Amino acid sequence: MNQGIKVDRLETHDRYKEFTKKTGQQSITIADCCQDLINQRPFGDTPFYIFVHPRTDEDGVTKRLIWQPRLTKPKAQTNSMLFKAYPGTDRLKVIWQIPPREMWGQYKIGNVSEDKNVLDSIDKFEHHRELLESKEDDDLDDEKINAIYTQISIAAKNKTKQNLSS
Repeated sequence: MNQGIKVDRLETHDRYKEFTKKTGQQSITIADCCQDLINQRPFGDTPFYIFVHPRTDEDGVTKRLIWQPRLTKPKAQTNSMLFKAYPGTDRLKVIWQIPPREMWGQYKIGNVSEDKNVLDSIDKFEHHRELLESKEDDDLDDEKINAIYTQISIAAKNKTKQNLSS
């Protein structure tokens, strides 16, 4: 299920850049960026996915990472990561980490950059993509997801009305 909702730019921007500006730290990790988003609780206490994928700016050179909170899983794709976050806990589940196809060889067993999570993700992407894309046991049903998205949409419309009348 894909819902078309208007999301605040700050919810889908390059969190790495914003986070380093905000904290003044240069050695920010993926976990730090995920935790920053989890702390914002975009869906309250409801577990949610964090879909991370790069985009190239209009200049054709500058790349940025999009950190998108979602209630549903996107389709698995190369050059992306997907995590499941559990607000109020220290749990962050790695669903997949799939590098660009041309980099897959770097993660093979025996290489310095060998990575079991990446290798498992690549294998599932190539041979069992349905496992990556299937619902998790603790995913909300479509009715609850629709209710949350409707609530977010109404709140955004009310905020826009308030801003226009100010």
